[in-house]
Amino acid sequence: MRHFLWVLIICLITLGCKLERKRNKKGVFFGGQVVQPTSDYLTLYQGNNTIDTLYLDVNQRFEKQFDSLMPDLYKLEHVPEFQNVLFEKGDSLWVRFNATTMKESLVYSGTGAAKNNFLMGLTLDQERENRFLSNKYSLSSQDFNELIDSLLIEKKTRWMKMDSLSILSPVAQKITQAAYIYSYATIRERYALFRGTKWSKEERNIFFDFRKYLNLGDTDLAFFDPYINYLLNYVNNEALESGQNYIQQKPSTTYSINKLKVVDEDIKGSLLRNNLARAIAFEEILRFENHEAHDLFLQFYTTVNSSPSYFSEVISFHNDITRMKKGEKIASIQLQTTEGDNISSDALWDDRPTVIYFWSQNKMGHYKNTIKKLESLQVKFSNYRFVGICLQPFNEVVDQVQQMMQVVSEDQFALLDYERASQVWMLTLLNKAIILEPKGILKEPFGNFLDPEFETLLERN
Repeated sequence: MRHFLWVLIICLITLGCKLERKRNKKGVFFGGQVVQPTSDYLTLYQGNNTIDTLYLDVNQRFEKQFDSLMPDLYKLEHVPEFQNVLFEKGDSLWVRFNATTMKESLVYSGTGAAKNNFLMGLTLDQERENRFLSNKYSLSSQDFNELIDSLLIEKKTRWMKMDSLSILSPVAQKITQAAYIYSYATIRERYALFRGTKWSKEERNIFFDFRKYLNLGDTDLAFFDPYINYLLNYVNNEALESGQNYIQQKPSTTYSINKLKVVDEDIKGSLLRNNLARAIAFEEILRFENHEAHDLFLQFYTTVNSSPSYFSEVISFHNDITRMKKGEKIASIQLQTTEGDNISSDALWDDRPTVIYFWSQNKMGHYKNTIKKLESLQVKFSNYRFVGICLQPFNEVVDQVQQMMQVVSEDQFALLDYERASQVWMLTLLNKAIILEPKGILKEPFGNFLDPEFETLLERN
């Protein structure tokens, strides 16, 4: 049964399995409306390339006619959130979302809406399923595979219904199928990472049988998150030596180097190899505790990566991390006060030790949890000043929320240049916290504000 299922799926996902139907060869119209925007524009990307900046009008709407967009997957960004959007020639697509809940509120309408709503629906479904599956890792490998097969069949059935009612190009067919096929393949790889260390050779062969139906060198999907996530988890598995435990090996530079070796040996195509090597490099460099070994890691990285721009980016990132070193003064950035004035971060640091925490207007649930944690810490650590920084410039909605939550505004600021701040302060996680000694001297650059162990860091400091 499983063999038949994967044969059917691979037939569907391969270009040319289905004849391309006649399509409108015009360009692409794209418009939309953003409720409670966090900035006055959106950015459209194809891979690493910026296609256009889409500015909002007074009604918080935008629209643009594109005459030369190729059928492909694009990324629509409204900082700090983004969502994939699939365009084909002849599409006339309208999108609407609330910036504070982009993923949950986003809806497409018009020609081309079906495939994009399908992708959005998959994302939401799989988030719920991941929570459900997190309690199923105790199942045997056979039972777990059967559970994933059932979910896969359900999504395939939904895809076939959507495809029968839409006019999809082969590229669109491929991407929409890959969205669920590789997502479930990723879950299987994750199960193996946590459960497969004591498997016999026969058990591993049976479990990983699905791999033979997948493509490790599909450059059409080089910037598609479900596919890249699958390849990264595949690499994680293959980089483990017999009997090694993933959790134990994950923090080590040696393991990161082994992952680069797997990319070098197993992944076809320079674009994919470079993308994966870059992701592995960023993950490793963020482990500041491995800093002394990073020169060796970077030597291996240069043997796998062939992109000068990626190399420059990784080296720059490494240098920025180095500057976020304990005992150094934190880099200066520009901030916005709750009154709307601009201020240098240097002006904030006084003779008190300081904790900097972060929040986003797009994650108000996270903000409420953060404020709850803040109130507890302020009681226990009254010698500290706690400074909250919003990732987006302030607006009237934020002011109302903060008044309702009785947040002290004099300790609240917002980023004016997210790109620079995220680079020099290493803002990779929303939960990030930075502990400073008096006068802005770095004490702990990579804390986690919501981590139960964060209090231990404050006690030590």
